[in-house]
Formats: sequence, structure tokens, C-alpha cells
Amino acid sequence: MKKTLIQLGLFVVIVALGYFVYDSIMEPVRFNKEKQQREKVVIERLKDIRSSQFIFKQLTGSYAPGFDTLISFLKVAEIPVVKIIPDPSDTTYTLTINDTVGYIKVADSLFGKRANFKYTQLTTVPFSGGVLFEMQADTIERGGVEVHVFEAKAPFTSFLKGMNKQAVINIIAKFEDIEKYPGLRVGSMTEPSTDGNWE
Repeated sequence: MKKTLIQLGLFVVIVALGYFVYDSIMEPVRFNKEKQQREKVVIERLKDIRSSQFIFKQLTGSYAPGFDTLISFLKVAEIPVVKIIPDPSDTTYTLTINDTVGYIKVADSLFGKRANFKYTQLTTVPFSGGVLFEMQADTIERGGVEVHVFEAKAPFTSFLKGMNKQAVINIIAKFEDIEKYPGLRVGSMTEPSTDGNWE
């Protein structure tokens, strides 16, 4: 009887140790999976900001310096809907006539096909509990030419909120060691680039 109890106790200990070993192996796997899912959503939001900034610059000549300006622009701005038709007086069929047939709101053009998306959500980092994206715009000089630039970014601490703290600290340290921004960013305040740091 005593031997059976010892064997049963050892079996329970082995099962418990096996679970802890399995859990310790799976913890980084689960963390990375969740991190990738969150990054995907944040990247989509950064791409939305970039698209909005592109249209803002096309219509105004510069990038929006902050979200107040960008959201106000999206609320009222319209772009023409242009129909391109061949020029009837051109027998070579190479010339065209651009005919404006109406106007569409910029926000509808960019986000109209996305269910339940509101452009006012652009300001907030997903999963952060209300933290705002950091965004700025200015001009820099490149080759004697003044170039408009903008940057929007979200640090890892914002969108990885609630996840394993030590793992987040390790990721930030890894990025800082190679002098890279510890988070996701689109655009640059030092280079005439609108690329994201994930591209």
C-alpha cells in the first residue's frame, strides 16, 4: 500500500513537472503569436495614417502637423471623381479628356469599405488602453531642397501592454542595442521617407 502511494505521488510530481516544462516552452511561443497579431493591427493603423497624410499633402502641399488637423481634414475634405474619356477630335485615340463627375469625401474614399471603422480611431494605438500615436510633421533640407516629412509611431510599451513585462523589456533592449526605434513607426523626421520600419 505504501509503495503504491509513493508511486502515485511520484506520478503526480512527474505530471506536474512535465506541465511546467511544457508551459515554459510554450510561453514564448504564445507571446510571439500574440505580439505578431497585435503588430498586424498596429501596422494597418499606421498605413491608414500614412494614406491620410498622403492625401492631406496632395491637397494642401504639406503634411498635417498633428491629429487635430488631420481629423478635421478627414471630416470635411473631398476629392474629385474623374471620368477619363477619349477626345472625340483625336483620330489617333491617344488624347483623353478628364471630366469631373462629382466629389467623394476623403474619409469615405480611404475607409468606406471597412466595416465599423471610424477615422477618429486613427489617433489611438490599438491594445494600449487609450494611448495616442506620436505624430509630427515638418520640413528638412536635402540637396538644397526643402522636403516635407512626417512621422507616426507607437512604442512597444503601448501596444504590448498587459503582456509578459520581462519579454517586452527584452524586446525594447534588443532594439535599443542596435539603435533602432523600440516600436513600430512610419515615416521619418530625419529622412525623406514614408516607409514603415516593418517594411
